[in-house]
Amino acid sequence: MPNLEVSESEIQRKVVKTLALSQVLNGVGIAGTIAAGSLLVASITDSETLAGLAGTSAVLGAAAMALPLARLTAKGGRRLALSTGYTTGAIGSIIAITGGTLNNVVLLLMGAFLVGSASAAGYQARFAAIDLATDSTRAKQLSIVVWGSTIGAVSGPNLMQPSGNIAEAFGLPRLVGPYIVSMTTLALASLVILVFLKPDPYLVAHRNDSVETKKKSTKAALAHIRQNPKALFSILSIAFGHVAMVSVMVMTPVHMTHVDVTLSVIGLVISVHVLGMYVFSPVVGALSDRIGRVRVIQIGFSILLAAALIAGTARADDAITLGVGLFLLGLGWSCTLIAGSAYLSESVDIQTRASSQGASDLVMNLSGAGGGALAGVIIGTLSYGWLCFISSIPISILAMYSIKMSRASRKSA
Repeated sequence: MPNLEVSESEIQRKVVKTLALSQVLNGVGIAGTIAAGSLLVASITDSETLAGLAGTSAVLGAAAMALPLARLTAKGGRRLALSTGYTTGAIGSIIAITGGTLNNVVLLLMGAFLVGSASAAGYQARFAAIDLATDSTRAKQLSIVVWGSTIGAVSGPNLMQPSGNIAEAFGLPRLVGPYIVSMTTLALASLVILVFLKPDPYLVAHRNDSVETKKKSTKAALAHIRQNPKALFSILSIAFGHVAMVSVMVMTPVHMTHVDVTLSVIGLVISVHVLGMYVFSPVVGALSDRIGRVRVIQIGFSILLAAALIAGTARADDAITLGVGLFLLGLGWSCTLIAGSAYLSESVDIQTRASSQGASDLVMNLSGAGGGALAGVIIGTLSYGWLCFISSIPISILAMYSIKMSRASRKSA
C-alpha cells in the first residue's frame, strides 16, 4: 500500500514548481501594464487626476474575480480556477490594446479590469501552494510561489521599451506594447496550469469533503471570519498593506513624468519596487514560520512607514531615492501579504478555507481599488508627498492595534 504522506509530499513539490512557473509568466504579463495603463489613461484623457483609473480598474477586476475564483476552486479545484483567471486576463489584454489604439478610455479600462482577473488568479495561487503544506512549512511554501513572480515581475516593466518597439512595428501606439506582452504570457500561464497542475492540490486536500459541506462553505466562512479576531486581523493587515502599496505605486510613474523622466527610468523604478515585493519572499516566509506571523506583520508595518517617508520626500527626478522608497514599499507589502495569508489560513476551519481566502482577496483588492482611485485625486489636488503621508495613516493605526493585541496575548499567556 502506498504511503499517503509521501504521495502528498511528492504532489506538493510538483504543485509548487508548477505554480512558480505560472507566476513567472503572470508577473511578466501584469507588471509591465502597471505604468503603461496609468500613462495611457493620462495621455488619452489629458488628466493626471484620472490616471489612477487604470490601476483602479485592474484592482477592481481582481476584486470582482476573487469570490468567483474561490467558488470555482470549491467546485472544480485550483486548476479550473487559476486557468480561468489567466485566460480572462489574456482576453482583457486584447481589449486594452484595442482601447489604447483607438484612444478609447472606456475600452482601455474594460481591458484593465479583465487583466485584473489574472492578478486575482496570481493571488490565489499562493493559497494553492499551501493546500497540502504542513503547519511548520506553510508560510515558506506560500512564499516560494510568491517568489516565483520575481523574475517575471522585475523584467516586465523593463520590457516597456522593447514592447513599445514591437507595438510600433505593428502600427500601434508604443504604450500598448506591455499589453501585447501580457496577452501572450497570460495565455501561456493558463496553458501551464492546465497541463501540469495534476493532480489538483485542492481536490486532493478536500477529497473527503461532502458536497453539502462545500455548498455551505462560503456562508460559513463569512460568519466564521466575523467572529474570529485572528482572521479579521489577518485580512486587515493584508488589505491595509495592499492599499499603501497600490496607491503609491500607481502614481509614481505619473509623479516622475512631471520632469519628463524617460520610460526606461520609470520602468527601472517600478522594477526595483516589484523586486522588493517578491525577491525576499522565501526569507519572509521562513521568518514567519520561525518567529511568528504577527511579528512579521508588524515588521511589515514598520517597513511600509519607512517607505512612505523616503518616497514622499523624494524629488520627481530622483530615481535613486524613489527606487529605495519603492523597494521598501514592496518589501513591507511582502511581509503583510505572506505572514497575513499564512495567519488567515491557519486561523479558519479547513472546510471554510477556500471561501475565507476568496473573501480576503476581495477585501484586499476592493481596498486597493479605493486607494488607487483616491491616489489620483490626491496627487492631482495636493502632491505625491501628501499621497505617501495619507497612505501611511491606516498602517499606523493597525500597527498600534497590533502592539496592543500582542501585549494582551502575552498577559493572557
